[in-house]
Amino acid sequence: MGSREERHQHHDLVPLAALISREMRSEKMEKPTVRYGYAAQSRKGEDYFMMKTDCQRNSGHQSSSFSVFAIFDGHNGNAAAVYSRDNLLNHILSAIPRGLGREEWLQALPRALVAGFVKTDKEFQRKGQTSGTTATFVIVDRWTVTVASVGDSRCILDTQGGAVSVLTVDHRLEENEEERERVTASGGEVGRLSILGGAEIGPLRCWPGGLCLSRSIGDMDVGEFIVPIPYVKQVKLSNAGGRLIIASDGIWDAVSSEMAAKSCRGLPAELASRQVVKEALRTRGLRDDTTCIVVDIIPPDTAMPPPSPPRIVEELFEEGSAMLAERLGNEETNGSSTTGLFMCAVCQVDLGASEGISVHAGSIFSTSSKPWQGPFLCADCRNKKDAMEGKRPSGVKVT
Repeated sequence: MGSREERHQHHDLVPLAALISREMRSEKMEKPTVRYGYAAQSRKGEDYFMMKTDCQRNSGHQSSSFSVFAIFDGHNGNAAAVYSRDNLLNHILSAIPRGLGREEWLQALPRALVAGFVKTDKEFQRKGQTSGTTATFVIVDRWTVTVASVGDSRCILDTQGGAVSVLTVDHRLEENEEERERVTASGGEVGRLSILGGAEIGPLRCWPGGLCLSRSIGDMDVGEFIVPIPYVKQVKLSNAGGRLIIASDGIWDAVSSEMAAKSCRGLPAELASRQVVKEALRTRGLRDDTTCIVVDIIPPDTAMPPPSPPRIVEELFEEGSAMLAERLGNEETNGSSTTGLFMCAVCQVDLGASEGISVHAGSIFSTSSKPWQGPFLCADCRNKKDAMEGKRPSGVKVT
């Protein structure tokens, strides 16, 4: 017969069915409801979007679900926006190791977003088309929001009565001095459009090509110093939730972040998105494609966003460097693939032991003197890295 302490421990055991039921109740309480709406007015037909709420970290496991919302504002045609809409998510997910738990998966996201954006750009450029696109890509996993962006579409978080948090950075040459310096250091020229008589007009642009943006997907005729490497920000919200407003520059050229948030407070997501578009058109008219997605992250069993101000509990990650070596980081053993070979950190192709080139090899930005230290790139991706940093001509020929 066991001791009194042993008998007490035995009686404290919980049946497996009860544990599973408890975990399911906990899951329901922990997981917010995501409601969303979309509205747009088209002028050029170059804005595209994605709203996908049935993604899963682990296939077949509903508890691993997450949502994706994105806007792609194309220019010089719609091909880059369409290609990005159709391929970017898969390229991002393919760069995340399999079998990770939720926390590890979230920690792997920032690097995977960089790899996915660069791969999408590289694959699209192979098509030989000269269009480009901005990309604002938002992943909502419970209370964690991860945003990656190139260009001047924007994502904001409305704190409903408090300050509005901007979760993206505008990559416009006119406003971003750091990006102007990077572009010129990489071999581009920045200046305004010259007209007859030598007068300069309009915003600052990159030449050749005349693009106003310093980062985008596509734009092969401009030069690869216009990079697809995104600014990434990851935040954790309080359990009060929050409202995201994701929109193309057709909105932000007409209204400020604060005005957009204020114009739709108290409205459900679908009506809110329409109201933001309506406010932009009232202010400026339809001069550009105007697209808006509103996403409400709502505590369970709550019909509407709560009256208490949502807030960011923690800023988990923020990085905007355009240097691929800085964005892919260091690794000692995580660069191997399931076949036992090394894998390119960008395009995910298998590499033989003598084929992989360290992302840090020959980089003046590397703190490592180990040319064998991962992550590794294939020769093609290494060439792209060098072109983005101005270490060689892009080699892209447009006919």
